[in-house]
Amino acid sequence: MIDRSGVTEAFRTEWPRLVATLVREVGDLELAEDAAQDAFFEAARRWERDGIPDRPGAWLLTTARRKVIDRVRRSKRMDDRLPELHARSTVGADLSPHQLIDDQLALLLGCCHPAIAPDAQVALTLRVVGGLSTAQIARAFLVSESTMTRRLTRSKAKIRGARIPFKPVDLDTLIDRLPAVRGVIYSIFTEGHASASHASLVRGDLCDEAVWLAGLLVELVPDDPEVAGLLALVLLVDARRGARTDVAGAPIVLGDQDRSLWDAEKIERGLAVLGRAHRRGSAGPYQLQAAINALHVTAPSLDDTDWRAVVALYDALMLRRPTAIVALNRAVAVAEAEGPHEGLRAIDAIAEADDLGGDLETYPYLHSSRAEFLARLGRTEEASSEFDLALAICGNDAERSHLERRRAAIAATR
Repeated sequence: MIDRSGVTEAFRTEWPRLVATLVREVGDLELAEDAAQDAFFEAARRWERDGIPDRPGAWLLTTARRKVIDRVRRSKRMDDRLPELHARSTVGADLSPHQLIDDQLALLLGCCHPAIAPDAQVALTLRVVGGLSTAQIARAFLVSESTMTRRLTRSKAKIRGARIPFKPVDLDTLIDRLPAVRGVIYSIFTEGHASASHASLVRGDLCDEAVWLAGLLVELVPDDPEVAGLLALVLLVDARRGARTDVAGAPIVLGDQDRSLWDAEKIERGLAVLGRAHRRGSAGPYQLQAAINALHVTAPSLDDTDWRAVVALYDALMLRRPTAIVALNRAVAVAEAEGPHEGLRAIDAIAEADDLGGDLETYPYLHSSRAEFLARLGRTEEASSEFDLALAICGNDAERSHLERRRAAIAATR
């Protein structure tokens, strides 16, 4: 008997490669997804009995190819492809690293096709490339699961109707799709860095995937400053990964982190990439966010952080990307620079603004941030109520435990 974690680990590492390869081979996204899912169901059954194979990825690809054939036979679709599919199912399942890169990039660019709505591009990539559930993606978008289900269904229908290809594209096409691709990669990293509903706060597999994709984009489009800014941003944020949770997986806030555990190599690389991006003279949103994180990773401690500079960078970011999430992060910086009372005022201003997207009332960090500000002002009863609101909508187990501990600690001071 094996631990089901073996299948879980294979899913984390092999899902995007498997789907990307199948899409190239069969030219049908839904068929590729369904066959990949069938392969993992088969793995859950067979591996528990027979043990994990020496090459899990090769086993999954061979199995998925056979599942494709089964589905084609049942549906009577693509009957003309059966001989080719049979041939693929009998050859070796190993693919070259170059082919895997091409397949995954083609899958990503297909999900970012201009015929698909921008928000749907991100959601589709998180589902197809990242392997996230619909519920996880819905929480990341601050919408209901039913809304996200409809959005994904429409996206897949658009792919079928418009015959959107999943194949390598030329450099000009890649450059045209850069804004969408950058947004998708950052969304993957965001889910990995602070998972909306996974049991663990950090999903290192998604962080690694986003860092890799951002690095690949820099190689392909080396002169784009925002591509470099994105790479710098994910490197500088991910450098803190090892200090963000304790041995039990509970979150450790920035001020309490052991900075000696931060990844110095990633910090050095991130700062170097950011420096090159800035020298191109165009400070876009990703570069500004990277600059904010550069201030964090170079400060000796929380108190030594130049919080006024952080607020100024958020002000510049709000001019370029005025969103509710950016406004909330700015409010947290304001509280550090000017005190919790000003932080509360900044949060209240978000609710009054009519030009910021997203419903932050369903975002647990709005309530937990307000709770911390209220606690610092001695308003413990109000702080406890805000923690209750945060707990009611928090979908991450590790974050829930952290919020419960903070609520209990503040309630004990009454």
